[in-house]
Amino acid sequence: MLYAIGDLHLSLAVDKPMDVFGGAWEGYLGKIEQGLSNLTADDTLILAGDTSWGMSLQDALADFQFLERFPCKKVLLKGNHDYFWDTAAKMNRFFAEHGLLTFDILHNNAFFIDGFAVCGTRGWFFEEERGGEHDTKMINREAGRLRASLEAGRKLGGELTAFLHYPPLYEGYRCEPLVEVLEEYGVKRCFFGHLHGRACARAIEGLYRGIGYRLISADHVGFTPVRVAG
Repeated sequence: MLYAIGDLHLSLAVDKPMDVFGGAWEGYLGKIEQGLSNLTADDTLILAGDTSWGMSLQDALADFQFLERFPCKKVLLKGNHDYFWDTAAKMNRFFAEHGLLTFDILHNNAFFIDGFAVCGTRGWFFEEERGGEHDTKMINREAGRLRASLEAGRKLGGELTAFLHYPPLYEGYRCEPLVEVLEEYGVKRCFFGHLHGRACARAIEGLYRGIGYRLISADHVGFTPVRVAG
């Protein structure tokens, strides 16, 4: 079965614990462990960005090793805090060299899983926007990556399903180029993360112009992966 969760913010080898944010994040490592404990080798988990605070792949190794303990397959999506992110070739080589055999990368590609064509990209969010040429370039790049992923997914068959890190919709905000691509390809469901705490209340969830949107950041879903079901 296919599951998804975002924003685990693991920090087993770097001094960046999320517990300092209090509330839901207190003891969050144990909550993640409990939430993933029911997944089996027959399951696939989409990790929708901000998986580790590691500044490099080596810094993130302990976090990947923690996740490797759970037998499900894992598909990584880039988040805005995933500073460890490198080229697909380097990441795949790193995983192989360290016996991290359950990881794949979602970047300009797609996967056919449990009847779904799993597609996605990081996206872009208004908090990053400063106007001008840089934002236009970044948004268009992310829209292009989403299009490439959906094209790959279309060839695989199954229901085109999108996973983003940044929310494409937010109260008072709409990332038009990304939403247009989602609508153009007839995507029925879009899962996203990034939002925490009080910001979650401003997320746009549910059906909007034919697409079902759902926020899956870890604290919002109780650190328990959400099943993507037909």
